[in-house]
Amino acid sequence: QVQFVESGGGLVQPGGSLTLSCIVSGFNFTKYPMCWYRQAPGQERKLVAHITQAPSTTYYTDSVKGRFTISRDDAKNTLYLQMNSLKPEDSSVYYCNRLPGWTFPSWGQGTQVTVSS
Repeated sequence: QVQFVESGGGLVQPGGSLTLSCIVSGFNFTKYPMCWYRQAPGQERKLVAHITQAPSTTYYTDSVKGRFTISRDDAKNTLYLQMNSLKPEDSSVYYCNRLPGWTFPSWGQGTQVTVSS
């Protein structure tokens, strides 16, 4: 079955960095664009970034442009999100899945990112 295992979150001070990872199994990862989403308490899950299949192009929501970098390692079925210059408003649970409209119903547990001094 499809599984997403997110990791790499934690508590970081404003201005700090984190790298998130998502190990994917159960479908042909290399054939699909992949996305990072985030969900803050009481809010809807929102798309943060996506990356196409190789040769990859990327998309970022305006609030993270220039600070976050999405990448993928198809040999490892793994999606990454490098997050720099973190702000308190980046605090959320981060998830990976396919593009909106193509998401699998079986979301992972997510990884919590907390940006606070």
